[in-house]
Amino acid sequence: MSRPAPGSGLLVVGDVVTDVVARYGSALAHGTDTAARICTLPGGAGANVACWAVRSGCRDVRLLARAGADSVGWHREALERAGVRALLVADAEAPTATVVALVDAAAERTFLTDGGAVLRLAPEDFAPPMLDGVGWLHLSGYLLFAATSRAAALLALRTAVERGVPVSVDPASAGFLRELGPKRFLAFAEGAELLLPNADEARLLTGLPGPKSAAAELSRWFPRVVVTLGARGAVVAAGGEVVGLAPAPSVCEPVDSTGAGDAFTGGFLAALLAGSDALGAASEGCRAGAAAVAVVGGRPPPGR
Repeated sequence: MSRPAPGSGLLVVGDVVTDVVARYGSALAHGTDTAARICTLPGGAGANVACWAVRSGCRDVRLLARAGADSVGWHREALERAGVRALLVADAEAPTATVVALVDAAAERTFLTDGGAVLRLAPEDFAPPMLDGVGWLHLSGYLLFAATSRAAALLALRTAVERGVPVSVDPASAGFLRELGPKRFLAFAEGAELLLPNADEARLLTGLPGPKSAAAELSRWFPRVVVTLGARGAVVAAGGEVVGLAPAPSVCEPVDSTGAGDAFTGGFLAALLAGSDALGAASEGCRAGAAAVAVVGGRPPPGR
């Protein structure tokens, strides 16, 4: 039987999360109160990537994730309003994942994470027809940090590779990556076409101090590597060499960096699917990332 031809759609296999974003201006006062502006928003790395890909022009974006039955309807509605086809599995035993994002005056964020239903995404939640019409599969690295969700992610990766659909992986978390171990992560991600770490994750994966040298080294493992550098843009590497640097647009007043990396990935993948080369796609990703730090939360605001 012949393999279905890849299409132009994007399938994200990842996570939906309820984000509690707390923005504070002064130093945290241990053991007492610190004034903050707090809001609850839909988030999750995979879901954010999907929403930013739509915002960046991709017309067929799908998200496979697991959410608690307590809030799966709320998350599905938010995704569908953003133009994402939500393939959400309702979990009756675990609540939706929750992240408390502590955002300081410089817009830098620190996460407190309860994985909840995210890490219960199971192989039976994935079906090969989900890849019909898909030209790219993106995996949120959070799924690789627990056995059940890892099995689901690896099944999706193998199926995509067998069908000729390229795959990207976002390492997602330097903290969890350190616990898992860089060698194990690289082994799990084998077969991916593209790796999208930030600078901290790239250093951890290679043991090399500089993002350029780390990007070049990682591109010996994966055909293409893009290392994001925040306000300094992104490094693109292939074949063991750095092939370009995409600068980041300036942001007048950053307010929250929670979704910057996810926005970069969504913009990057949308540009790739539209025919851009990796360096051009990185420039589009940087533009999306700059837009993300100007808003609170990890998603593009309605109408933008």
